[in-house]
Amino acid sequence: MISLKVVHTAGEDWAHAAKVCADGLLEGASGGDPYNLGFLYVTDVLADDMASILTYLRQKTGIEYWVGSIGTGICANRGAVAESIEAGGAGEYFYGPAAAVMAMSMPQENFRILPTIKNDVNELPGDVLDWMDDVQTHFGVIHGDPANQNLPMLIDALSRRTNGFLVGGVTSSTGAASHVAGQVTDGGISGIVFAPDVGVATCLSQGCTPISGSHVVSDCVDNVLIGLNGERAMDVFRDDIGADLSANLAQVAGLVHVGLPIEGSDTGDYMVRSLVGIDPERGWLAIGEEVNTGDRVMFVRRDRESAEMDLREQVHHLKGRLDGPPSGGLYFSCLGRGPSLFEEEAHEIAIITELLGDIPLVGFYGNGEISNSRLYGYTGVLVLFL
Repeated sequence: MISLKVVHTAGEDWAHAAKVCADGLLEGASGGDPYNLGFLYVTDVLADDMASILTYLRQKTGIEYWVGSIGTGICANRGAVAESIEAGGAGEYFYGPAAAVMAMSMPQENFRILPTIKNDVNELPGDVLDWMDDVQTHFGVIHGDPANQNLPMLIDALSRRTNGFLVGGVTSSTGAASHVAGQVTDGGISGIVFAPDVGVATCLSQGCTPISGSHVVSDCVDNVLIGLNGERAMDVFRDDIGADLSANLAQVAGLVHVGLPIEGSDTGDYMVRSLVGIDPERGWLAIGEEVNTGDRVMFVRRDRESAEMDLREQVHHLKGRLDGPPSGGLYFSCLGRGPSLFEEEAHEIAIITELLGDIPLVGFYGNGEISNSRLYGYTGVLVLFL
């Protein structure tokens, strides 16, 4: 098992949060292998102080390699073995200064930090690309800048280049959208890739449930659905959502979204995109993704019950694939989930630890979630280190 430790805290300011995290990582340190890799997540209130927090943690703990992100909200569970009293058990932080760190002890030959790529995978340093080829990487954790319109393309290209499974999240912030890859960075995607010797397991939980079956896009322009199945898109939409919602379309906002089925998926997987505009007179629907004639779409409903049920089912299935308890993990959830959906603090973390045990865990609430080679929305992505 991988040796790791989690500390998290709300802070009076960046210095207080950084000190609590550093002290917590150093507390109870023994003569074993020192921590050399860290994951760092801070709330966007501390966005301008990210570099200071990173410098402080590196100097105080001696941990050289760091990856992470800013989030409008962050989440963590310190696990049963942590000693720190000030740095709580499970926690979820929004709207105030807070930080969460997970430190790991791992041979440096088992991972490489990926500096930011903004346009092309070949922007990565040659030695990193050579290492990925030599060890045949198959897994990575990445963070993305929401301002980069090429994120889906970059994620897919990196997945192909590494022959790997990528997980992670898109930075969310009311200010700077920074992430960490050895240093504070932004503008593209960055993160870390691991050698095959590092055992991991992942699952993806949808936050919506399909209202009906899929429809063929028969007419469209860019991201506007004009026709579905040869009928007006609006007419098909009204049939799917039912008379009650159709009578007052204002109720649809934030409740009904569009699902894009993934071709070839044997699990009925789909990516959720927002319904961003309705033109009842023309019968058109605008969605948060460009589509082409012949694509398939379906309408999905976002609600707490289905999201919780799916999370429980996915974590239960994931547990069944494990040979033993995990060392810890990462959790990337959507801003559309968290307290705005579940109405309880750290509800998702509570479900995960209820099913898997009191494991160390850190993560954040982002503007999108990454699983495999795709950018999702309204989902939860769990990564376990074995």
